[in-house]
Amino acid sequence: MRKGLSPTDLGDLLEQPLLAVLATYRRDGGALLSPVWHEWAEGAFLVATGSNGVKARHVRHDPRAGIVVCEHTPPYRGIEVRGRAQLLTDGAADTARRIAIRYLGESEGAAKAEQYADDVLIRIEPGVVRAWDFGDEYRR
Repeated sequence: MRKGLSPTDLGDLLEQPLLAVLATYRRDGGALLSPVWHEWAEGAFLVATGSNGVKARHVRHDPRAGIVVCEHTPPYRGIEVRGRAQLLTDGAADTARRIAIRYLGESEGAAKAEQYADDVLIRIEPGVVRAWDFGDEYRR
């Protein structure tokens, strides 16, 4: 297994529409793990959500967050990022639409983005990065 990798060492992993798992923290310190759609842009993960939703409330109270994205088939590339999350409103609707289209295609994604009406982005810049690739173990 190759370890100590950067996001760019993972090839197209972060361009794929893979489900991510976002960790935010409850008031009691316990983690809430949420499956989310994401986008990797300008060195950070973006996750669209509603400003009154539980994920946004958690980030307002405790900005610690983490996210994991990984493949479910060989070569099992993946990345975990932990850092401080920010809530952003500028461009949130456009980004939410772009993310939904990435996962569902043009028409269904646009409709889903309108239905959800996400109005805030959770932005997680890497503080700690753990990335891996089992490609060497699956080459023939």
